[in-house]
Amino acid sequence: MPLLEAEGITKNFGGLQALCDVDIHISKGELVSIVGPNGSGKTTLFNIITGFYKPTKGSVRFEGNLIGGLSPYRIARAGIGRTFQVTALFDNLRVLDNVVVGLHRRTTSGIIDALIRDRSYRGEEQNCFEKAKEMLDFVGLGGFDSDYAGRLPSFSRKRLAIAIALVSDPSLLLLDEPAAGLNVEEVDRLAALLKHIQECGVTLCVIEHKMKFVMSLSDRVMVLSEGRKIAEGTPVEVSKDSKVIAAYLGK
Repeated sequence: MPLLEAEGITKNFGGLQALCDVDIHISKGELVSIVGPNGSGKTTLFNIITGFYKPTKGSVRFEGNLIGGLSPYRIARAGIGRTFQVTALFDNLRVLDNVVVGLHRRTTSGIIDALIRDRSYRGEEQNCFEKAKEMLDFVGLGGFDSDYAGRLPSFSRKRLAIAIALVSDPSLLLLDEPAAGLNVEEVDRLAALLKHIQECGVTLCVIEHKMKFVMSLSDRVMVLSEGRKIAEGTPVEVSKDSKVIAAYLGK
């Protein structure tokens, strides 16, 4: 059984059809990339998987359970993490505090616990900070705990966003254009980090435009064009597909 199974996904925005009958299946442990020209529906598909949009038609299952139409909070709690095209952080908070915020859906304390700060709350709070520090070390930001997020350079901001998405232990991590704006050296370091995440047991799905990055990293590649899936296979198979070449270079 696939970890994620989306079938017949169609999404209409008024008279505009952003996706038409798209299927995607991701098995546990895979690193799958979704590529395609701008406007092909890649981010819309992510938004449907993570609950930001409801599909016009089709179904989404995660670990065998229907999740299509659930709120983003409930889908995140089920075990799907995500980063976005634009790295959204709390710039006026410390790096460490940003990661702690990512743990909120895994905590059990409520408002009353926070107000009275009982032993249970203090213990949970300490555990959150310890786990956040471990995650910063994991993504290569150890030692930046007390820096303000707004002062981080671009690649460090992306690593922080990944740390926030990972700290709640998702089974599946979706990354939307993680290599955008990075130089060649940073792209290589990002690729190494994503492979390490995969080796640690997290399944990955990546939207990306940097084809060299995608082809060197992916177990499988899916190609969208004008809201439809036009190809799927290994990086080598997809790179030789005539429909893919036409979509990128024109007929």
